[in-house]
Amino acid sequence: MNPIRIGIDIGGTFTDFVIFRPDTGRIETFKLPSTPHHPAEAVLTGLRRVTGLENNLVIEIIHGSTVATNALLERKGARTAIITTRGFGDVIQIGRQDRPSLYDLNFVPAQPLVPEDLRFEVDERVNSSGNVQRALSVEQVKEISSYLKQHNPESIAICLLFSFLHPDHERLIAEQLSQEGFFVSLSCEVLPEFREYERTSTTVVNAYVSPVLDAYLDQLETELRSISSSKLQIMQSNGGAISPYEARQKGVHCILSGPAGGVIGSQYIANQTEVTNETSTGSEDSLKLITFDMGGTSTDVSLLVGEPNITTEATISGLPIRIPLLDIHTIGAGGGSIAYVDAGGALRVGPQSAGADPGPACYGRGELPTVTDANLVLGRLDPDYFLGGKMPLEAERSRQALHKLGLSLGLDSVNAALGVIEVANAHMERALRLISVERGYDPAEFTLLSFGGAGGLHACMLAKKVGMHKIIIPPYASVLSALGMLAANVIKDYSLTVMLPGDTQIDTIESAYAPMVERAMLELQKEGFSEDLIHIERNLDMRYKGQSYELIVPFSDRCLEEFQALHHKEYGYFRAEAPIEIVNLRVRSIGKVVPPQLRLNKDAGPDPARAYIGSRPVIFHEGSLPTPFYRGEELLPGNQIAGPAVIVRDDTTILLLDDVSGSVDTFGNLWLQIHSEEYGQ
Repeated sequence: MNPIRIGIDIGGTFTDFVIFRPDTGRIETFKLPSTPHHPAEAVLTGLRRVTGLENNLVIEIIHGSTVATNALLERKGARTAIITTRGFGDVIQIGRQDRPSLYDLNFVPAQPLVPEDLRFEVDERVNSSGNVQRALSVEQVKEISSYLKQHNPESIAICLLFSFLHPDHERLIAEQLSQEGFFVSLSCEVLPEFREYERTSTTVVNAYVSPVLDAYLDQLETELRSISSSKLQIMQSNGGAISPYEARQKGVHCILSGPAGGVIGSQYIANQTEVTNETSTGSEDSLKLITFDMGGTSTDVSLLVGEPNITTEATISGLPIRIPLLDIHTIGAGGGSIAYVDAGGALRVGPQSAGADPGPACYGRGELPTVTDANLVLGRLDPDYFLGGKMPLEAERSRQALHKLGLSLGLDSVNAALGVIEVANAHMERALRLISVERGYDPAEFTLLSFGGAGGLHACMLAKKVGMHKIIIPPYASVLSALGMLAANVIKDYSLTVMLPGDTQIDTIESAYAPMVERAMLELQKEGFSEDLIHIERNLDMRYKGQSYELIVPFSDRCLEEFQALHHKEYGYFRAEAPIEIVNLRVRSIGKVVPPQLRLNKDAGPDPARAYIGSRPVIFHEGSLPTPFYRGEELLPGNQIAGPAVIVRDDTTILLLDDVSGSVDTFGNLWLQIHSEEYGQ
């Protein structure tokens, strides 16, 4: 019997489950309220719901977790110490002296994760050629170990100068500390690249979050053994899955695991439905998507041109993290974002969220007004159909919350609700512009793929504001991150700083790649992948000599020409005569997984009468309009809907404005077309 595959995504408000049964091809979904204080509780409750009706099930779980993310954002990670080369103990505090808010005299920089009394320096030195100038003193390491035992740090980051060229000193220290029972992170393993601050920061973050993730996974795996025979994998920030063992050791790789699942899910939906876009010249181009994932706590946006963008220059919670991860921009705006009036009398929305507990006022436990409450007051949510009717909303509590907010603004509850929606949309519009317009892309050439529990209520308004005309909302929109995890391959990334001239012979570069490729193949084969299911990608970080930053270029015998072309595309110029450097070698190994296949359905014609459940007034800026409501699960391929309209699904709601038309394709995706040019570019 083929194992049942389950994708699980823990969000700030809900935990999503997608169950794929290979024997029948069926995909099932459901959501449970998240349990922030004990994240595993919601996961285990959902798994018992899946396995409770059947005995002897074999399941495969791909899990995206916010445990590492929250540990970093909330500064609730492990008590961490650092050991580094003499004179470099304060690198994590000094940083690069960047000032993100140049003219803000009250700007408070992110505090280092390691306090001063837990920063240790050893008398060793390796030069930039990898040669030992001063050997490591084992006695000094023993002294530090003795001190550490008295001060009880949970985790140690080891970051020695040029350890990516000569890792022996780091490994000697790690061997000593591991014998004493400490969790150890080595920079030569976490990030064997140059740039001391970024390498140190990434290693410290790994040391800070890994023990927390380790404790969570230990609890989860222990409980799983009592539920069924299962295999667990963890989603990474790079869009691939890894084993729990690797996730325990390299928690930094799982910081954006949930949002990464959403991007992979978007690519999966687009590829299955053969989404293409037209350029401004009218010719058909490759896949162009802007993904918009609005959940209960945050909104994540990303841009895809053919493939998801990978970056190695992320900063999370003020700390640089230089591992490969999907290029995702996150803001604190979601359905649970709290609306309030600041000291200056201005209406604000977020980033604070009501989360799962107490949740929006309409959930019956909280009293603070949120974006969800505003949508309910405006009639855009059906209180009786929320979560398929399993969680009725209390509309009166929302009205009271918005009324109280409105008193501070001199507005009634309806206009206060309209203001909350407008402010939240402004935050999300800026995010969409940041990943498109500010990077040289015209949003009008892209399709907006909207998902997340709250995305459908805001997609049309946001698309209009940035000049987009097409929107696609999948039938699994509310749980797309969890579905994306089922479509994710197993991916491992490796890197090494080499600092070679750009005209280095291909054979020399091939020789440098060989150990990395061999390791990549071996590690995937250990996970059960045959050679025909393993794909190896090799890339180079290249730059003009003297530049501070690099571009990632596929390795080939034409990499110099490709670097020049990419530099011209990114920066508008290239220098044909300037010397070029190869800074880092990168290897990405991919173990290919067969994703679920979406079912094709027969065309039923344009009439959506079967799905019609009545009409009621919905409030827009133009006023109250009688608006038909449709049951999303009853819509069939070929059905067409003209706005204004509201489509209610078990796990999400979609709002069509009056200048929007929609149609359902053979996969159940809802395609929306915006006819207005009101906000065009």
